Amino acid sequence: MHTTPPSLLERLRRPGEDPAWERFVLLYTPFIFSLARRFGLDRDAAADVVQDVFVLLAKKMVEFIYDPEQSFRAWLRTVVMNRIYESARQRRITLVTGGTPIEIEQPAVAAAFEEAEYCSYVTARALEIMQREFAPTTWKACWELTMNGKSAAEVAKELGMSEGAVYVAKCRVLGRLRTELAGLL
Repeated sequence: MHTTPPSLLERLRRPGEDPAWERFVLLYTPFIFSLARRFGLDRDAAADVVQDVFVLLAKKMVEFIYDPEQSFRAWLRTVVMNRIYESARQRRITLVTGGTPIEIEQPAVAAAFEEAEYCSYVTARALEIMQREFAPTTWKACWELTMNGKSAAEVAKELGMSEGAVYVAKCRVLGRLRTELAGLL
């Protein structure tokens, strides 16, 4: 497992941070691709948008300074949407822009839903990527305790661990998740 890293956004600013870029690309490629597809781009155009966004981000992140008062998600979404519009214009594609009833009737509710969807997606994707970094029993102990609602005693008995080791596993995984998502949510 890696040592506790600084925020991923901060690491992206540094030269030679290939592991940070690999993690960032793994984390955000499906999000960017699905956003492009949702607006009506075909698979090839959506893949081009993903590539173009990461090329642009490689240039922009060097000077990017994370402001906790601002939303990284909103900034990233603006970058992605600008690239989607540019791609559609170049390909002479009409984007799907019709709003759903929730967007038309209650924009604040739609924005809250979009924020929740984003947070849920990024957290799930980070967990998926992080799972490889932990021993299977550590991961399973945390998962069973936090996600499946089992008691520490049940998990300890199932995995042949002490209850204390189950709580340590949970703390390690959730601590790593908090560090990984620092600045992204």
